[in-house]
Amino acid sequence: ETKGASALLCLPVRLPVGPVLRQTVDFQVRRGRRAMVSIRRFTCRDLFKFDAVNLDFFTETYNVLFYLQYLARWPEYCMMAESVGNERTGYILGKVEGEGKSWHGHVTAVTVGPMYRRQGIARILMEKLEDVTANMHDGYFVDLFVRESNKTALSMYKKLGYSKYRTVLGYYSNAEDALDMRKAMPRDVKKQSIVPLKRPVRPEDLEFD
Repeated sequence: ETKGASALLCLPVRLPVGPVLRQTVDFQVRRGRRAMVSIRRFTCRDLFKFDAVNLDFFTETYNVLFYLQYLARWPEYCMMAESVGNERTGYILGKVEGEGKSWHGHVTAVTVGPMYRRQGIARILMEKLEDVTANMHDGYFVDLFVRESNKTALSMYKKLGYSKYRTVLGYYSNAEDALDMRKAMPRDVKKQSIVPLKRPVRPEDLEFD
């Protein structure tokens, strides 16, 4: 019987389909330098080398089985950004869920390491998740939850076209409220999915988590 870390590497994971496994992005960063960042699928091996990316108060860290569930069920929604030298710089985890006009992509987590922020990496990861939602799953919208106090993230999401759909009272473990933000995909021509609700809801009232 295989135990410990090596056991995790042996768990069966559905082979990815759809977009290319790796894409290299060349973009301008601070002080006029240029950087090469590769976007590839998040794998179970990354779970042992991505701690530095999670060094942030606003970044939720989950147990290993939570990550493995995402890698097995929604591999196309799980992407890792790497710098030259294969250093993990950021990642995104998501899934597709819902029925009918509630069929949508969900951003479960997106974060970038402190040393690599303000370089457009989060934007690239978000755009790729939106592309998966629109072109692979034909979803109506993408949604995400963000702490009301995380002004930096709120500003970024607004610049990416997301708007507040509703407030979820006491969503986080410290009882802080969350903002449920949405962005309509091309399938939702009339943008009905992002019409904001007037009243807040509680976690137990959410259709999906």
